[in-house]
Amino acid sequence: MTIDPARKATATARVRDAVQQSIDAGAEIGVQVAAYLAGEELVNISAGLADRVTGRPVAQDTLFNVYSVAKAISVTALHLQAERGLVDYDAPVTRYWPEYGQNGKDKTTVRHIITHSSGAPQMPEGTTVEEMCDWDLMVSRLAALAPVAEPGTQATYQAISHGWLVGEIVRRTDGSKRSFGQFIREDLGEPLKAPDLWIGVPASAVPRIARLTNNNPLEQRAGGHAAAMPMNLSLIPEVFERPDVRAAEVASVGGIFTATSCARVWAMLANGGELDGVRLLSADRVAAFNQPRKTPGLSDTVLMGRTVAISEAGYWLGGPSGNPEAIYHPGAGGSFGWADLDSKMAVAFCHNNMGSGGKSPIGAIAAALRDTLLG
Repeated sequence: MTIDPARKATATARVRDAVQQSIDAGAEIGVQVAAYLAGEELVNISAGLADRVTGRPVAQDTLFNVYSVAKAISVTALHLQAERGLVDYDAPVTRYWPEYGQNGKDKTTVRHIITHSSGAPQMPEGTTVEEMCDWDLMVSRLAALAPVAEPGTQATYQAISHGWLVGEIVRRTDGSKRSFGQFIREDLGEPLKAPDLWIGVPASAVPRIARLTNNNPLEQRAGGHAAAMPMNLSLIPEVFERPDVRAAEVASVGGIFTATSCARVWAMLANGGELDGVRLLSADRVAAFNQPRKTPGLSDTVLMGRTVAISEAGYWLGGPSGNPEAIYHPGAGGSFGWADLDSKMAVAFCHNNMGSGGKSPIGAIAAALRDTLLG
């Protein structure tokens, strides 16, 4: 489809205004927004400062920490393996990763992992930041854990562990035995012309990363929340701007992307598995990605009793798009990515001011896109 140029210009102007107003109000520092409709780029905006200490401006190739938005990219990588016939969602994890069956986890299925109902969301006790950077160590320790709930019976958000759980299944089924970050770059990024999907950032790309500012108070943690997200591994600049963490493949919360590259993955999903003539997933598979998981009404102890709508495919449901059946994923501090399978709209929002005091421009951005492009 070809978008009317006047409507496209109006959408761009409204999104730019919303972003600039938020920057002027002090709610944001640096921002990127990229949006697609039916596979066509609609909006691509860079504004503000990537580093307010040096005055470096945000450019289109500026990289941003997106934290848990990376979980959606990780499960999309697993869906590629399912599309290829290499992974069965309802097979036990042990079919692909035999060691995972330790301590009563033998009945855990791949679907339990991707829907955050594995019953084993906790990080290995005492994990240090340095140990978190060691993929093989982390997967061996996660395999040895005992579950805290029977798989499939409780919502157990895998706040930090998710990337290794999903990623190791992908690695075990990859004939080339690549690292998970390399798999994402080569099998998602390259065909989608999305070069900046970094799970593990090389030294050459570090100068492009935006400097984070954290305005979120550290929350008190106890019980399942503390076990899944230990205080020493908090999603804060002091941890995630460390050189060793940036270089490590912490696939659940360590994604460092541009909005353009991130949005192109969501655009592929919104467009039924295809983008720019390249099909990665079947239309039928993607059409089922917004089916709610089978434990939707269970409060999540990791999320302090909060109930989150998550799909059978591992994406969150609803979000900023305004459509309760859209798939999306938030990231700590306010980054977002989403795909509306009905309207075929996809959006990625990246920024470096974690916590905007309720003044995030996300709502205004979503409204501008809906009003000018779908109205």
